[in-house]
Formats: sequence, structure tokens, C-alpha cells
Amino acid sequence: MPDQHNFEHLPLLRRYQGKANIQGGGGRAPQTIANRNAYLAHGRAMQTSAGNVVANWKKQQDDRAAENLPVIKEGVPILLKVDTGLDLDVLREKFDFEIVAEQEEGYVIVASSDIELKPFLAMAAAFAVNVHGSATIASVHNLFDDPDQVERLRRVLSEKLFADWPNIADTQDYVVDIGISCTGTKDIPKQPDRNKTDSDADWANKQSEWAKIRADAYNAWDDIKSSREAEIVQWMSHYNAVIMSMYDGASFNSGVLPDSFTIRLQISGKGLRDFVLNYPYVFEVVEPEEIALPQRAGEAGATPDKTAAPVAPDANAPAVCIVDSGIQEGHVLIAPAIDSDTSYCFVPGKEANDVGDFVPPAGHGTRVAGAVLYGETIAKDGTPQLPFWLQNARVLNEHNQMPVALFPPAAIRSAVEHFHLGKRHTRIFNHSINATGYCRLRYMSSWAAEIDALSEAYDVLIVQSAGNLPISGPHPFPGIRDHLQAGRDYPAFLFEPASRVANPGQSLQALTVGSVGYGAGEAAAWKTCGKKPGHPSAFSRSGFGIWNVIKPEVVEYGGDAIKTENTPPDVQVGGRIPSACPELVRSTMFPPGPAFDRDQAGTSFAAPKVTRVAAALQARLPDETALLYRALVVQSARWPEWAEAKLNDLRLPDLRDTNPARREELLGQVSRLIRCLGYGAPDETRATTNDDYRTTFITNGESSIHARECHLYQVPIPESLRNQVDDFDIRIDVTMSYVAQPRRTRRNLRRYLSTWVEWKSNKLGETLNAFKQRAMKDVPIADDAGESSVLPWTLHEMPNAGLIRDTRRSAGTVQKDWAIVKSNMLPKDFTIAVIGHEGWSKDPDSTARYTLAVTFDVLGQEVAIYDPLRTAVNELQAEAEIEVEIEE
Repeated sequence: MPDQHNFEHLPLLRRYQGKANIQGGGGRAPQTIANRNAYLAHGRAMQTSAGNVVANWKKQQDDRAAENLPVIKEGVPILLKVDTGLDLDVLREKFDFEIVAEQEEGYVIVASSDIELKPFLAMAAAFAVNVHGSATIASVHNLFDDPDQVERLRRVLSEKLFADWPNIADTQDYVVDIGISCTGTKDIPKQPDRNKTDSDADWANKQSEWAKIRADAYNAWDDIKSSREAEIVQWMSHYNAVIMSMYDGASFNSGVLPDSFTIRLQISGKGLRDFVLNYPYVFEVVEPEEIALPQRAGEAGATPDKTAAPVAPDANAPAVCIVDSGIQEGHVLIAPAIDSDTSYCFVPGKEANDVGDFVPPAGHGTRVAGAVLYGETIAKDGTPQLPFWLQNARVLNEHNQMPVALFPPAAIRSAVEHFHLGKRHTRIFNHSINATGYCRLRYMSSWAAEIDALSEAYDVLIVQSAGNLPISGPHPFPGIRDHLQAGRDYPAFLFEPASRVANPGQSLQALTVGSVGYGAGEAAAWKTCGKKPGHPSAFSRSGFGIWNVIKPEVVEYGGDAIKTENTPPDVQVGGRIPSACPELVRSTMFPPGPAFDRDQAGTSFAAPKVTRVAAALQARLPDETALLYRALVVQSARWPEWAEAKLNDLRLPDLRDTNPARREELLGQVSRLIRCLGYGAPDETRATTNDDYRTTFITNGESSIHARECHLYQVPIPESLRNQVDDFDIRIDVTMSYVAQPRRTRRNLRRYLSTWVEWKSNKLGETLNAFKQRAMKDVPIADDAGESSVLPWTLHEMPNAGLIRDTRRSAGTVQKDWAIVKSNMLPKDFTIAVIGHEGWSKDPDSTARYTLAVTFDVLGQEVAIYDPLRTAVNELQAEAEIEVEIEE
């Protein structure tokens, strides 16, 4: 008789690990080849450009000295365009260039401490006469001879500042955020290999010398940061500038690479122009972003006849931190769950205990807190036990804004460290706060990068709203009414660049949440924009995010905008149609008004419903990682029925031949839908439990993987589930969630993280041995390869091979795909390879941490699969333990 179980998640077994079989690595760019063939012309062109840069820089510095302007100790800012395949470390090694910022399409901003550019000029001269060893110059396609630095400014300044740059007034004060690179020219060399002739003593000396060089490199980076901070303080004192914030995140140590820091300045136009043009380590200058105000609320409904009297959570229940405008902690529906001893106000000028939600008319953080506790429906009576503890981090003022003196990255770090390092070790944070406009795509913002860094350092999950389109907004931030008036109808305007997710929703580690509506609603002349449950909310910002990462990853019911047919149309987001709004707890600090109502909508209130699922996972799996909670939230997500139906139509085998035009139409539709639906709406039951017909396998704890390493996981499929006479539809979902150290000066997906990771699966009919040979190096040739076909993945590892096109499955740090296959087509073993790739870090000890989930779901529930799969994996685990014993 089988042992008893509670439909717990099953272990996903790692069977093998070794070197990854990584294909590719492109050759030289055509321009590099052309430069090598025309070495004389290219060498002389580089000499001329470099010589002009040196001459212009010297003259500029002489002029500045004559005006008694701040002294630049060293460093010439230079813009290069290089072969995209060039390892940028070569620029450090050959020319002693510091990499200030790496951008797309081969553009690199560098700084040279040698104002004569002697190493570069010497190699350019050697290349011009075809001297061996000078070929690196061919990979430098252009060194910009640009006295006014227009091209550099174009890549440093925000779009608005670049447009305004010619009109910057000397005496006017400006407030800006400036990113400063501080990586220096030292790097960690490759770890030495042990030669056959090395004695133990020789090998120990090699390792010791390498370790010392690595430690020296980290110390040098730390010194550079401190030195540059001091230089900037001295520079700003010359212009009487106010340094409102100088922020570098966590203290730097041997485990964290000092990459950059950010300063928020109030400075005159003259000082700003001087600093940006002449300080060589500037890589970004942007204006501070405003925090989005809440959508305009409708009038509150009638006060309910009765209200529940909830009781406190269990003492060991998970804690969720609400980083918002404060909470009305005495609210009857919330008070028992408040962990009041930890409440803290981070708003400058306020007392630490000033944590109330003073946003009229009915609060913001209070609504968010209620959505975490109650989800879709507020308890109306009885004494329900609340599921989680709530912690109150107030970072917004009574206007629902973040004061300019509070730097957003500092605010989120202060909140996370205060609560995560507290007695409850909080790991789940709700952050329903966004900038007003769409996120920039040039670099990861300091705000979003801070979320990435905190997630890596502390294993926390920050659930982030995608942001809201305003009803109306100024150029370049049009609102819903502006789009409609311009002839851009719903939902087409959601795919406009101006509708992109708002900062910091582009964060790779944040679980970003969009909103969907409840379906058609109508009152007098007003109608909802969406007509079916799960249609995208007209206010919900959409993807893709930076580097075409899928954002938002998930959606929840946050309501919808409503409009009239007037010309121009009237638009509102509020309670004129209550059924268009979620049911939310309301602050009663500004009476009259009920304790809860349907009177407001927004992604702010979709996000906490996802936070609720994550907290339920922590309650169910308290010893697992936040990375796994994120994976299982996404794993449980499904598209709404109307959208899934489009995918099912695409799966029809004869559609390609019978109606190719319809197929192309559907491909276009679903390929756009992922930008506003992500992977769909999560489900708490699917995330936390299994049943007879649905089984989820998970990795326990977190696994670390190095670059060029492969981990191979095996799920045995019992023969009873692969019966040839059966053809049940089985849905397979795979989700990987990983984290690595971010580096903000890198404007490139594969270089932003220290190590990046992807997963691949075996094909239908492909044996374990055959897949192992395909995924890993140094594996004997399989003698049981046989015929195989690719699983019909919705996304696929190749961007245009799945049902959804032009979307990279491996772009983000949470990667999901799903397929529907016939049960009799399942392979004997379903196998997943997790593959690590080199990012910015050359440190061989650098790793990414990941978790993995695999789900099998019998859609028609024709056959029970949980017990057969549980038995099969138990047998495999026993077999693996025997193999280990034999090897030992």
C-alpha cells in the first residue's frame, strides 16, 4: 500500500552536472575585416582621431584652468564604436582604458588616465604599417573626434535633457541624478590552470598569487569609489551645488563589485554643463522622476450594514511588508494583522512613528494592505483569521509622492534592510509605487537596479506594480483620453512605446504585475473598455521592458477604465461603474465613507493579490527560497480563457494548410498579447498544491551554477502514462527563476548580470543519453538517439519557432514556457538542462543562483498521474543514491 501524502510538491532530481556544450560565438564583424584589409587607411584614421581628441582636451583644460574651474586630476572621456564581439577587457589591457559604460551596437564610453593616449596612438601607428600584434585596432571601428561631445552627450543625457541641452541657463538651478562609474582598470585574471609539471608547492603558490591579485583588484575598486566621491564633493563646492544624495547601495566588500554610484544634485546650469562635459566617469544624467499619483477615485458607496471582526494571524505566519504611503493601522479590517512594533516612516522630515496613511480620500497603502489580506473579496461578517502579518514601511507623503530629498533606491534599500534584518526576517515586499512615465531603455535605472541588487543579496521577493496610464498626460506621456482622441483605440494603444511599464517595473528581479478587468460593464453613458473577463485594463502599462524582457510577468484583477462615446471621449478610472473596480479596504481617516468599497482601480491593487499568492507559498514552504516563490507564482499563471482559446486555435494541426491567413493573424495577436498579459494570472491553489491530475516538481533550496556549466534534471515518465492507445492532452509547464549580481553601467542584457542562465529541454523521442550528449561536453556518443521532434513550446528557445513570435524566452531572470502534448508522445524521461553563461564577471567563483519547477497537468482529467509520478521519482531517487554509493 503506498505511503500517505498530502499532494506535496515532488523533488526535481539533478542527475548530472558538468561542462555545458555551448555552441556559437560569432566571428569578426565585416567592418573589422575591412579594417584589417585597409590597415594603412584605418590606422592613420585612428591616429588622426586620437590626436585631435588629445589636442582638444588639452585646450579645453587650459581654458578651464584660466577660468579657475575645478581641477580634473586625470581622465579623458572618449566615445568608441567597437566590434560587438570584442571582449572589452582588451581595451583595458591594451590601452589602459577604463570602461565607463558599455552600450548597444558596440558603442562604449571609456576614460583614459593618460591624457596623451600614448598606448592607443602607438598601436594605431603600428597597425598602419601592419606590425604583428596590433590587430586590436581593427576592432575599434571609430574613435569619435567630436569636440562638442554631441554623440557622447546623446548617450549620457536623458532624451529630455539632451533636447534641452543647448538652452541650459547658466544661473538656473537644476535637479538631476548622475550615474558615476567606478570600476577602474584592474580586473580579475583568469584562474590559473595546474600544469602537469607543477609540484604541490608550485600549484599552491600559483593559487596564492591569483587570490592576492583578486583581493587587490577588489581593494582598488573600493579605493576608486571613495576617491571619486571626494572629487565630486570638492567639485560641487566650487559651484555651491547641493548634494541631495550620494548613493552607492550596499557597502562594498569582497563579494560585491563596486560598479557605480549615483548622486542627486541641485546645481546651476553652468556647473552642470562643466561637470557633464569634463568629468570623464559620468555615464548617465537624468531628471528625477515623479511618482505616479493614484487614479482619480469615484464617490464612495453606501456604508455596509456590517463588517467582519477578523482575528490575528498565527504567530509564525509569514510577514509581508507594504512599502507605500503608510497604513491606517487601526482599521477594523486590518488592525489584528499589523506588526506595529516594526512600523517605520522613511519620509524625510517626518517622525519615525508617523506611519499613518494620510492620502485622501481613502488612502493608498491601506487599500494595498487590505488586498494582501483579503484578495478578491473582503470578509463581510464573522471572525476570520487573517493569513499574514503586515509590516508598514511609509515612503510616500500625504500627496502619494516621494519627496525629492528621498532617493528611490535609498528608500527601497532602507525598507528592505529594516524589515528583512528584523526579527521576522521578512522576505516578501509589496511595492505598488511607480514613476509617472514609461521606463527608459538606455540603462537599468538606479531604482530598478537596486531592486535587483537587494534580491541578489538577501533572497527577497519584491512584487512590483507595472504602473498606470494617466487619464490624460503631457507629451511624451499621453494618457488614455489622449490616445483615444488621436485615433488609437483600445487595446491598440497599450502596445505603444509610451505605454511601456513604468520605472522600476523593468527590474529583472522584481515580479512585475499588470492589471486585467472584470469584463463588460455599463452605467448610463459609461462603458468599460474591456468586454470580457481578463481583458487588459485600459490603464495597465505593458511590455516589453528593457532588453525586450517579458514585463509584466503576471496579471491580476485590478479593474478597468471606463469611457463614453462623446467626442472627445470622457474617461474615468473610478467607481462610476462599481463592477469595473476591485473590492478594496478603504481608509476611514477622511470620513464619510465605508470601510470597504468598489471605487478605485489600478495596477497598485493588482500587485498585492499576487503578493498574497507569494505569501501563501511562504506559509506552505517556509524553508524554501524567495526565488522558488517567484518561480511557483509564475508557474501557476495561466492566460484568460479568451486568450488561451487563441493559442488552442493555433495548435490545430490543419490550420497551417487550410487557412494560412487566419494562422498569421492569430500569430500576430498572441505575440502581442504576451506584452500585456505576461504569463497570465496566478492561482494560489495551483501554486501551493497538487492533485491527482496535476503534479509539480521543484528543486529544493537554491542551486548555484557557474558560467559554462550545465545541470541536468530528470523526470521519469511511467510507462502507464505513455500508453500508446491513449492520447490525453497533457500540459507541461517549466519555470526557472534565477538571480546574479547586476552591473548598472552595462547597457546589454548579457552583460548586466555577472552570470546569466537559460534552460533547454529534451525533444519528444529523445533519450536521456542523447540529450545529455547534446547539452554537455565530454559525453560519450549516445547509441540510442533515435528519431525525435521538438516539443510544441508556446515560446520556444528560438524566438520565432514557437506559437508566440519575436519574444525571447531566455531574456529575463524568470523564464517560463508551456506546451500541450499527447500522453502517448511523452518521452521515457523528461529532462531539463540548466546552462550558465558568462556575463560581466570573469571571476571563476562567480555564480548565479536558481530554482526550477516542472508541472504536468492532465487537462481532461482522464487519468490520475500524481501517484505514478511520485512512485517513479522515488525509485529514481533510490537508484541515484545507489549510484553515488558505488562511485564512492
